[in-house]
Amino acid sequence: MFDHESIVTLALRAGQAILEVYNDPSSISVTTKDDDSPLTEADLAAHEVIAKGLSRIDPDTPIVSEEGRLGDPTESDTCWLVDPLDGTKEFVKRNGMFTVNIALMARREKRWTPLFGVVHAPVSGVTWLGGVAVPAERRGPDGSGRMAVRPNSAPDPIRLVASGSHRGEMDEKFAASLGRYDLVRMGSSLKACVVAEGNADLYPRFGPTSCWDVAAAHAVVSAAGGLVAGPDGTPLDYDLVVDVLNPHFLVAADERWMKHWIECNY
Repeated sequence: MFDHESIVTLALRAGQAILEVYNDPSSISVTTKDDDSPLTEADLAAHEVIAKGLSRIDPDTPIVSEEGRLGDPTESDTCWLVDPLDGTKEFVKRNGMFTVNIALMARREKRWTPLFGVVHAPVSGVTWLGGVAVPAERRGPDGSGRMAVRPNSAPDPIRLVASGSHRGEMDEKFAASLGRYDLVRMGSSLKACVVAEGNADLYPRFGPTSCWDVAAAHAVVSAAGGLVAGPDGTPLDYDLVVDVLNPHFLVAADERWMKHWIECNY
């Protein structure tokens, strides 16, 4: 059994490796991967830190990372799912809205669900963590403590968080169905984490994402009492082998808006 604090420490170490590149803008070069997504030295440096660390902490569990795989997840009931730098576009823009994501996944036949997750924001120094057996917690320079979702109370506007890079017709349709809302835009897994810590009600995602973009924050949101649902309103699960892309999903503080969500998808 792994010690979850060792995974938190690993996420912080990866964050430090990212900051070493981030704090020297002249050294940043960007290449394009086969899927047209950007790749920097920071992605690779964080991947190396996490891959080596997980191999030492939990050598028998496969690792699926955006930047490479160690072991075969089909031969294990658990695996680590990693996005060493979630929000590379935000990193390149230098707006600070990027994270390190590490999740422990459990296999349920051919699908996977998160057991534990850590999301670390290197620039702010804030870390969110939680899981099936780990209470949801927010740690940062401004203090640390347990956290929980905090659904809005009528007649307050719904607090909606959305991507700063992806927004289209479906996003507008869903937002319009909610009535009064306040919208905040941000990048990476930060959107789900602000729901988990009680500072937003909803994060709908209609644009493309991969499993490693979402799973760590999913574990945190669930531990905080929120939910992460697929297009039909059932809990989101993941394919780590054949198709790593996610369907549309909703991160929510509670179930009150699920009817709007399902109607928007069908």
